[in-house]
Amino acid sequence: MDIVGLGLFFEDLPLGRKFQTIGRTVTEADIVNFINATGMQEVLFMNTEYLAKSEDIKGRVAPGALVYSFAEGLLVQATMQHTGLAFLHMELNVRGPVFAGDTVHVECEVIESRLSSKAGRGLVRTRNMVTKQDGTVAVEYTPLRLVKCRD
Repeated sequence: MDIVGLGLFFEDLPLGRKFQTIGRTVTEADIVNFINATGMQEVLFMNTEYLAKSEDIKGRVAPGALVYSFAEGLLVQATMQHTGLAFLHMELNVRGPVFAGDTVHVECEVIESRLSSKAGRGLVRTRNMVTKQDGTVAVEYTPLRLVKCRD
């Protein structure tokens, strides 16, 4: 019997491969719990009176770190179970806000794929676009991961 939910092996991630995760709606409870867990007690995230009077931001904004964390969770569920070995490096750009009620998914493209110096492992870099329901990109990042080979 096949087991579903297992990760992708190095051989499944050739240069140019593209895929998309399922979506995840960011809730106000998610934002409050993340802020409390991380200690990001910033008025931008915690003070609704401040936000109500702000001319720049309308609504409960999510920290970029929360959006990135949700993206990683969506990818782990879909692609890395039993096959991901290490997260080695990344560059990250926050390109726009995510608010409570927005639904995000990750659009992923393999931009580097090569065998590592150790047998049975490969290095894979992806360009991950965390995209909102309206098609705008909120976060872009390029992680380099160590991934098991199928052999």
